[in-house]
Amino acid sequence: MTSETDPRYLRSREAILNAARELLLESGPTAVTHAQVAEQAGVGRATVYRHWPQVAPLLLEAMATVPMPFLDSPSTPSREWLRRELTAIANQLELDDVRAVSTTLANAALWDETMNARRAQFAGILTDRLAAALDDARARGELVPALPSRDAAAMTIGPLFYRATIERAPTGAALIEAAIAALGTWSS
Repeated sequence: MTSETDPRYLRSREAILNAARELLLESGPTAVTHAQVAEQAGVGRATVYRHWPQVAPLLLEAMATVPMPFLDSPSTPSREWLRRELTAIANQLELDDVRAVSTTLANAALWDETMNARRAQFAGILTDRLAAALDDARARGELVPALPSRDAAAMTIGPLFYRATIERAPTGAALIEAAIAALGTWSS
C-alpha cells in the first residue's frame, strides 16, 4: 500500500488541511504555520512537515479548496440576477476570512508562480461566467453593452474588491447599481 492510499496518511492529510483552513479563516494566513497547524489538527509537527515541507503549498491548497459559488447559475432577468450576485460577493467580502483569503491570494500572486496560477484560475472563472451571462443577456435583448463582456468582471467586481479591501467599508446598493449601469443600457 502506497502512502497515498494508506488510510492513516489520508486521514492525517485531511486533518491538516482542515486545520489550515480553520486557522486561515479564523486568524488569517500568518496563522498557518507548521506548529499551529499541527496543534489544531492534533498531529505531530513532523507529520505536517511530511505532507507539506513548506507552508506556502499548504496555504495554497487550503485556499484552493474554498468553493467558488459566484456567478455560476445565471437567471433572467439578468439585471436582477447580477444585482443578487454582486450583493452576495460584496457581503462575502465584508467577512474578515474571505477578505483575508482574497487579499492573500492577490498579494502572493505577485511573487509566487503557483499562487499566480491559482489567481488566474479564480479570475478566469469569474470572467468566463460573467461574460457568458452578459452575452446571453445581449442575445436576448436585455443589454446593449457599453464595453466588451470580458471586461465586465473588472468593471463590476473591481469596485467591490476595492471598497472591501482598500477602504475596508461596506459596499452599498448605490455602488452595485452604478457598476451594473456602467455595463451598458438595460431594457426594463
